[in-house]
Amino acid sequence: MRAIDTNVLLRLMIAGDPAQTDLAEQFVRPGVWVSTVALVEAVWVLNKTYQMSARRQSEVVQLLIDNPSVALEHPEAVRGALHLFRARPALGFSDCMILALARKAGHLPLGTFDRRLGSVEGAQRI
Repeated sequence: MRAIDTNVLLRLMIAGDPAQTDLAEQFVRPGVWVSTVALVEAVWVLNKTYQMSARRQSEVVQLLIDNPSVALEHPEAVRGALHLFRARPALGFSDCMILALARKAGHLPLGTFDRRLGSVEGAQRI
């Protein structure tokens, strides 16, 4: 299975450039793998560059989860991160993903200086 980077993933998420979006869709059609790093980076860009709302960000991630042509690196962790992000959008998707990966790996508590993240089960403010 082929993989895609953040730039290709973003073309699928925002469809800003029609020619690049078409190429991205053609590349993805037979199936692609998306790393956790590319996913987190893409959602960060949606937030910071495109000022996409947390709700819309979560919808876009859900579309990836539901897309049969997309294999996510850690799908169960992405689902867990998305669940937390929907409940607590102020945390940001990346912090939700970090906690979900730590939980999946069995390495809790997750130490953090972040007040919001530190209030979530599985995290510990230090």
